[in-house]
Amino acid sequence: MTTPTTSSSDRLVQGYRRFRETGWTPRRDRWAQLREGQQPEVMIIACSDSRVDPAQIFDTDPGEIFVVRNVAALVPPFETTPGRHGVSAALEFAVQVLKVREIVVMGHGMCGGCRAALTQEMRGAERGNGGFIADWIEMLDDARAPIAAAYGTEGRVAERAMELAAVTVSLANLRTFPCIRSKEASGELTLRGAFFAISDGVLHLLDERSGVFLAVD
Repeated sequence: MTTPTTSSSDRLVQGYRRFRETGWTPRRDRWAQLREGQQPEVMIIACSDSRVDPAQIFDTDPGEIFVVRNVAALVPPFETTPGRHGVSAALEFAVQVLKVREIVVMGHGMCGGCRAALTQEMRGAERGNGGFIADWIEMLDDARAPIAAAYGTEGRVAERAMELAAVTVSLANLRTFPCIRSKEASGELTLRGAFFAISDGVLHLLDERSGVFLAVD
């Protein structure tokens, strides 16, 4: 006799039921407050990778963090050319409307986007077959060059260097936004770099003065 398999959608529904029992029903007051709007103080820019959920890593309550996730946790530079600027729109909303006090760019270990940027394995691919990814991670080309020269384009040492460099690229790009630059200068907004190592579950925070990512105890 074969055992019925549980589909992915069934598992999601089961998870929803657990959430209703343990995450929503006991906290009705909190959810009632959120009907009036959201007031997160922190925006987190993270990777879309299924292993690095910021809400889980930081153990936050609903409404505490405003999250944008994309391939390799990248922020494009400020641009006014026509296009669909999803990350820029989210930044504008978080900074100008929600008035967050901090923006955290969180990279992570074993990042496929950073590895592809390093190997350039998708360079020249058609859009819809890797080309969109290739276009997106071109933002890391300048950071890639010295890493490839020092460590090559394969192996964990080179990949980790690329993963950390991607965080610094996004921080630099954040500072090209006039509203972010002015709010950081006035002390209204803080930018922070972070890195989550999947292999050991340790969070690292960037000390921008030294350029070193330091493990959080």
